[in-house]
Amino acid sequence: MISVRVVAMLAGAVGLAGCASISDTPPEARIVAPVVYAADLPPAGLAEEWWKGFEDPALDALVERGLAQNLDIAAAQERLRAAEAVLRAERADRLPTIDGAAEVGVEAGDDSDGVTAEAGLFGLFDPDLSGRLAAEIRAAAAQYAEADYLRADQRRIVAAAIASQYVEYRRTGAQLVLLEESTALQEQTLRIVTLRFEAGLAANLDVRRAAADLAQTRALRGLIEIARAEAEHALAVLVAEPPGTLALPAGDGIDAIPAYGRGPEIGVPADLLRRRADILAAEARLAQAAAQVGIEQADLRPSLTIPGSILLGDGTADGLFSGFLATLGAALDLPLFDGGRRRAEVAAADAELDARFAEYRQAFLLALGEAENALVAIGAYGERGEALAEAIEQSETALGQSNALYREGLASLFDVLDAQRQLISSRQSLLDNQADLSSAHIALHLAAASSDTDGPSREQAARGQP
Repeated sequence: MISVRVVAMLAGAVGLAGCASISDTPPEARIVAPVVYAADLPPAGLAEEWWKGFEDPALDALVERGLAQNLDIAAAQERLRAAEAVLRAERADRLPTIDGAAEVGVEAGDDSDGVTAEAGLFGLFDPDLSGRLAAEIRAAAAQYAEADYLRADQRRIVAAAIASQYVEYRRTGAQLVLLEESTALQEQTLRIVTLRFEAGLAANLDVRRAAADLAQTRALRGLIEIARAEAEHALAVLVAEPPGTLALPAGDGIDAIPAYGRGPEIGVPADLLRRRADILAAEARLAQAAAQVGIEQADLRPSLTIPGSILLGDGTADGLFSGFLATLGAALDLPLFDGGRRRAEVAAADAELDARFAEYRQAFLLALGEAENALVAIGAYGERGEALAEAIEQSETALGQSNALYREGLASLFDVLDAQRQLISSRQSLLDNQADLSSAHIALHLAAASSDTDGPSREQAARGQP
């Protein structure tokens, strides 16, 4: 038997006219990006595996371990797997579903006595007359793309975080070396002042001043060691190891701050729209919102389902499965009246789409600001380093002259200590400037890094393909 059913759903007074349409224009085409960066660009260097520009094997090994073991990256990878499974589930809805059932019973009575059995297959197919299934697939594909971009963005963040913490670790090592040099310098001054005091050529006040300066310098060690431990522990967490167990290299040169000579190939500001994984993730969320509008619009249209069944039964122990019945139907749902609910849901989805586009634009502006800040910092730290090098040279000369004059009694200890403090301060400033310059290069790569992803293209996402 073949039957056809038409069901009119009195669920909403919504017409089919006036459905909102989504522009096919790529999102980045609707953003006005500057033609060039406002700041000067450094010489172009590595783009992929940019951290190797520091030419530091220890850093290379840490980044490699971090990208392989970091738990945030592992979590992002699992979320990608979940999104892929959701996409497969949504695509499966486009195929017919078939379920089976069977029942066996015993009948006893005046008219019948024996075993009965029934079995059947039940199927349902949705030809997606309303377009809802296609929109749900597009939403799932966009969610998959977002998960892939977020995974890539996590790798970008982890690589930069490891490099930053490594620079901080090396900064504290250099600070400890400088502290030893400064302590030795002040100890020498204290010895000279003590000898002059014992010879009756200097006051006890001078000895106390020199000793106070030395004590203040020694007191800095604890703060530096705290910062060094914090950097070491942060590195351990980034490579998924317990803090305090990470073995970092030691030896000649490990206490020098790594320098980065060349910047990334960052192109023009508009390139950030296709390079930054977090911007691509924001674009994927925009695509999800557009697909959600399509889902809500589908509720304005008729929907059709085609159910069918094959039943075998009405049998007894003497003649099992003696009956056969096949049915095929069609159910058409027509939205007629719902008091405006469906149109309100479409309006809400449209508003969410506009909000996602605003977030997409904001993500681009933030990325552009990060790149511009890093470019300005690289230029400023470079110029500052030259000035600090000159300051150190002049301070060394001034300290030498002050010591000579003090021995001859032509200068006070205050002049010596002042020149000494100035030299120590300039050396510390140059050390920090070198670390800040390296950090600025890291920030530039963080701002302009290409996305490490094999996710779907926009065209694939629009077709619901991973």
